[in-house]
Amino acid sequence: MTESSLDGLGPVDFVIVEFPVGESNFSGEMAEELVRLVDAGTIRLIDMLILQKAEDGTIDALELSDVEDLGPLARLEAELAELLAEEDIENLAAAMDPGSIAGVIVYENLWAAPFASAARRAGGRLIADGRIPMQDIIASLEADAELEKVGD
Repeated sequence: MTESSLDGLGPVDFVIVEFPVGESNFSGEMAEELVRLVDAGTIRLIDMLILQKAEDGTIDALELSDVEDLGPLARLEAELAELLAEEDIENLAAAMDPGSIAGVIVYENLWAAPFASAARRAGGRLIADGRIPMQDIIASLEADAELEKVGD
């Protein structure tokens, strides 16, 4: 990539969604929503993996090209960069419980690209970022609600 094309990039994130043993219910809804985000220009999918962690801790990583029936993801598969290396996969899988399956996506936040480019042109650089898990937000809101009940 050239410096000018790199200047237009948005922030790149990854997400791991784990499905504990016996709790997966793959209806195709997740794939449809991911395609919708790509089609809307909200994100650009860079890489996607399916990880399986055996009870003994061994990891099996499947690229989308290894999956027979991709459904709506089939047209996105050809555009993937397959960016993640074996070491990345091991690090990602370390967070998984034995016996679980996880989906990993690496994506560019296209919606944020103009802001990120402007920040770089202004001499700025990203020094930290983070994500608050939805479970933590829900727990915090529930705790606040409990405190309000006690205070009444």
